[in-house]
Order: sequence, then structure tokens, then C-alpha cells
Amino acid sequence: MYRNLLVAMDGSEHSKRAAKEAIRLVKDTPDAEVTIAYAIDYDKAEKEISKGQTNEQVAAARKEFLAPLEMLFKEAGVTSKTVVLHGSPGPAIVEHANEQGYDAVVIGSRGLNPVQQFVLGSVSHKVAKRVKAPVLIVK
Repeated sequence: MYRNLLVAMDGSEHSKRAAKEAIRLVKDTPDAEVTIAYAIDYDKAEKEISKGQTNEQVAAARKEFLAPLEMLFKEAGVTSKTVVLHGSPGPAIVEHANEQGYDAVVIGSRGLNPVQQFVLGSVSHKVAKRVKAPVLIVK
């Protein structure tokens, strides 16, 4: 039985399916909590800011982006919280998961980056290889 899950989100369809699978895994466990992790790569964030967006605009866009994902858990009656991780997604998720000691990590098999489909070493592969907890990769 899982009580403390981490779900890595990037907004892709695979990550949305991962969120739904996490809900299914803990739905019947009243004291379960799911942590939604969203990683921000500093390099990409700097590019957004250099395009004329302020830090506040970037933060507002992130909040707007995460709201529907958080709503999935709320509507299902599953307790959740969101953490924003800083750095390259793979290493940031691994570090956080290993520090927090989750029962399991749920992650989509592919993210928003179309190149990841063909490159060994995608985020899900890095997470599965390095996280100490069981990892469920959702297609």
C-alpha cells in the first residue's frame, strides 16, 4: 500500500496519465499524500526572462500551468501538495525523491521534449535508474 507518492509532472500527456495512475494507486488509502513535482531548468527560465517576461510573469504562468494538474487530485479526493524543483529535471527529481524517502515515484514515459523519444537517458530513464524507491513509468 502506498501512502507517500511522488508524481513528476511536465504537462505532457504521459505525465497526465502518470497523475491519473497515482490517483488510482492511492484512492482507497485515506491518509495517502501525493507530491506533485515540477522541475524548472534555470537555463530555460533565463531564456524566458530574457524574452521580456518578468520573474512574476514566469511564476504566474507556472501557477496557471500547474492548476489543472492539482485539480485532478482535488477532484479525486486525494491529498496533494506541489513542489517546484530547480535544475535539470532528471537530477532534480532524483535528488528530491531520494532525500524525501517516498514509497514510490510515478512518472510519464516521455515528456514534452520530442527528442527524448529517441535518446537514451531521458528523464524517466534517469529517474528509474537512480531513485532508491520503486519507480512506475506510465505510457
